[in-house]
Amino acid sequence: MRAEKAVQGAVGVKAVHTTTQRPQPAAEGRTRATLQLEDGTTFEGDSFGAERSVAGEVVFNTSMVGYPQTITDPSYCNQILVCAYPLIGNYGVTKPEQGLCRHFESDRIHIEGLIVTDYSTYYSHWSAQRSLSEWLISQGVPALTGIDTRALTKRLREKGTMLGVIRFGRDRIALCDPNQENLVARVSIDQPQLYAPPGRPKGRVVLVDCGVKHNIIHSLLARGVEVLRTPWDHDLQREKFDGLVISNGPGSPKMVQQTIEHIRRVLARGVPTFGICMGHQLLALAIGANTYKLKYGHRSQNQPVIDQDTNRCFVTSQNHGYAVDNATLPRHWRPWFTNLNDETSEGLRHDSAPFRSVQFHPEAAPGPVDTAFLFDEFVSMLGS
Repeated sequence: MRAEKAVQGAVGVKAVHTTTQRPQPAAEGRTRATLQLEDGTTFEGDSFGAERSVAGEVVFNTSMVGYPQTITDPSYCNQILVCAYPLIGNYGVTKPEQGLCRHFESDRIHIEGLIVTDYSTYYSHWSAQRSLSEWLISQGVPALTGIDTRALTKRLREKGTMLGVIRFGRDRIALCDPNQENLVARVSIDQPQLYAPPGRPKGRVVLVDCGVKHNIIHSLLARGVEVLRTPWDHDLQREKFDGLVISNGPGSPKMVQQTIEHIRRVLARGVPTFGICMGHQLLALAIGANTYKLKYGHRSQNQPVIDQDTNRCFVTSQNHGYAVDNATLPRHWRPWFTNLNDETSEGLRHDSAPFRSVQFHPEAAPGPVDTAFLFDEFVSMLGS
């Protein structure tokens, strides 16, 4: 049954909207809470995480598997994540990991909150040691189930990414726009860290940590290179290295001007450079191109991209809300990959110098790994 409902909008304006959910009593032992979007739309659900009111940018992901990797991805910092796939939590969570993680993308959960349709109370997997609910509660992250994520995702696709709040009871909490602050500074490391591969290194790569996913480090180490992971604002001029990798990260790329300037100086030295996700955007800004915010972003494991050089199509994993404007590329730079859904930029390369970047994740965990060969191509350029 559809019902018209007037609510007080989060920005203080009366809004009339159609809600697709009929209020239901809370499940036994669970607290009822509300997700409210900035346009005043509300969705009610049952809590299975920490009972704490939060605010953030509401985004959706269509991946079918990989929720432990997804919610530990630093690129989701200060975002309320909506899982479009209806069943979440069915394989639980593996044991906690310290240091360089194998089963997670960082050492902690980075999302501000989680929204799902059907949380699986009972999990089953040989490696699971706790439930998703237990993990979320231990890290103070709220989560709601019983929400029509199909209707919510459709609204975000129509209206675009919106700010929102998860509210418990009568808590008063204001909207916040994470894109107006430097989120990279929040998720990057404080001091450089050195990782050594098995055997004799083929070279040293500096990895600028803008919120790096740990599988990027694993992918580089597996190819025999030493990785010096540096803070986002680290002065690279004093380091000796054979290649530069610029990682993924949260928020607007234009908020990290120090990183952009450091990249510009490395390019002037002719050092082989590879940007991934936000690293793609930062490289573009460093060469004088422009970026813009997408309507609702790309967050999934099934984004098709085409290689402009070979006309081959690859299925890729993505998580970003900004894109590079190909029309602003300077001379000697050209598009490398293009998104087949909306024709947005998915990669850049220089005509002759060893500089390139991709918007998607070639190190994707849990997958797909169709483009993992790009790491091999980058390593082959070291010392060139």
